[in-house]
Amino acid sequence: MSIHSKGRREAKKKLAERERNQAAANPAPKPAVEPHAELRDQQRTLLAGIVRRDGEWVLGMDGKIAGETPSAARVLALIMQAAELHERSGTPVRLMYSDALKDAAHAEAAEQGIDFDTWKRNLATELGLGAKDAAATH
Repeated sequence: MSIHSKGRREAKKKLAERERNQAAANPAPKPAVEPHAELRDQQRTLLAGIVRRDGEWVLGMDGKIAGETPSAARVLALIMQAAELHERSGTPVRLMYSDALKDAAHAEAAEQGIDFDTWKRNLATELGLGAKDAAATH
């Protein structure tokens, strides 16, 4: 063995250790998921939620993804409808949502020349809710 072999081995060990430490300090980036709304009952059980993932609004209900859409107005109206259905069936719930979701939903409705409440009523009609239910959603 040469005199420099030990030095090279030690340098390789230090470099490998440094790379391991750096990898541990900077884990691979996870897909960005931003929570924006949650619907909970009195026991604080999560009934539904909305997150933003990769530019799409994702609605989750009962622990499963109920749907994805680029429409903030649609997911906000749907989770509001779910809250109203729970309330009407006698289950008190609490719906909290972010200003970002609310602003995006209202801006989307405004682009169509209507307010968000009208947008919600139009969606209720589209989904086939009766006139009584559609009137209750505003």
